[in-house]
Amino acid sequence: MDFSAAREKLLRLLGTEVSDENVLQAMSSVPRELFVPLELQHAAYEDRSLPIGQGQTVSQPYIVALMTQALGLTRVERVLEIGTGFSYQTAVLAELAAGVISVERLAPLRTAATTRLDGLGYRNVHLVAALPDTIGWPPESPYDAIITRAGGGERSRKWYI
Repeated sequence: MDFSAAREKLLRLLGTEVSDENVLQAMSSVPRELFVPLELQHAAYEDRSLPIGQGQTVSQPYIVALMTQALGLTRVERVLEIGTGFSYQTAVLAELAAGVISVERLAPLRTAATTRLDGLGYRNVHLVAALPDTIGWPPESPYDAIITRAGGGERSRKWYI
């Protein structure tokens, strides 16, 4: 299936709200169709979140773009991402940062994300399992930028960022 027309349409839409050309270029470089379940690939470039299993979703492209733009990345930062999910946001961050540490609490999502990112050649990403009762990843702190895709809930008492 050729996604180029749908990708271009989405990027034009995002360009009306997102001013950072580097973010738009990163989103153009990351094939979103590889970050959604196979049965939903036809909807990969719709500007909406999509279910990925485990009660989780891949974020709406507009939100990914706005959140990434807010970080103001210049390719020298080390970024902490909380909530890897299917790793679409992770890949976009990897296009714009020197390194990304991404924390995921759900092992099936983390395993799939590792396989996907390795297969696509992302070498500046390190996926880790969330620590009990913490949000973040203290062993690699401090970070230049932090982004969270998921709430920690009542169980998460300590923030290590």
